Amino acid sequence: MKMSTKHKIGTAVYHVIVCGIGLIMIYPIIWMAFSSFKESGDVLTTVNQLIPSKFVFENYVNGWAGFAGTSFSVFFRNSFFITILSTIGGVFSSVVVAYGFSRLHFKLKGLWFAIMMMTLMLPAQVLMIPQYIMFGSIGWTNSFLPVIVPEFFGKPFFIFMCMQFISGLPRELDEAAKIDGCSLFTIFSRIIMPLLKPAMITCAIFAFYWKWDDYMGSLLYLTEPRLYTVSIAVKQFADPTSVSDWGAMFAMCTLSLLPVIILFICLQKYIVDGIATSGLKG
Repeated sequence: MKMSTKHKIGTAVYHVIVCGIGLIMIYPIIWMAFSSFKESGDVLTTVNQLIPSKFVFENYVNGWAGFAGTSFSVFFRNSFFITILSTIGGVFSSVVVAYGFSRLHFKLKGLWFAIMMMTLMLPAQVLMIPQYIMFGSIGWTNSFLPVIVPEFFGKPFFIFMCMQFISGLPRELDEAAKIDGCSLFTIFSRIIMPLLKPAMITCAIFAFYWKWDDYMGSLLYLTEPRLYTVSIAVKQFADPTSVSDWGAMFAMCTLSLLPVIILFICLQKYIVDGIATSGLKG
């Protein structure tokens, strides 16, 4: 009886601590959401006041109107277009490369794998200038191509994660499929890919979030307002040379979080499976 009571008290204390830490972590998001309903001049002067004294819904109207004759619907459309294509290309290409490293035998396989893993250590800042010079020389600047096309050549983190997953799949599945006359493409598309669903969804969640949140890539290559993504457009509301419309900026920041939050809530169960599970068991 005493142990049961101690266990209940321990569980209650644990949940209180976890909820408290969780509240601290999400408080900035809660503050931003409530600040989107404040007067623009009150956002920074009432930092300690969470609930606005007056709810100003015009911030969302003004923010959605955008700037330079371009509404925020255009920026959301651009972000969705870039993010969805990049996510599909990044995940599919990474799975193909991971399958090749995990199941196929070819010359210098170890060397190519080492080179691929070494790219994980390269800071993004090291690649910015060479990539910009290369894309500028072929006339891709001020278009979506520089921020989409590179994603179709695989991402080392996704390749490594998918390789770990594939390595846990019994090779007997491949051998049985070969006996039945299946080609490598058939084995990959009908056996490996369906089993890789948790890992692929996990990669897709990360890829969607990273590309949706990408600021530097879009800033470097997209110079016209009609091509701006949400991450760049939100920054335009903050003008250090004049009065910044903080209310509209926080309103659009709040809206920009919704796709990521909805995606995470809908697919969160696959994250643990994709990272922790290593193929079939038993």
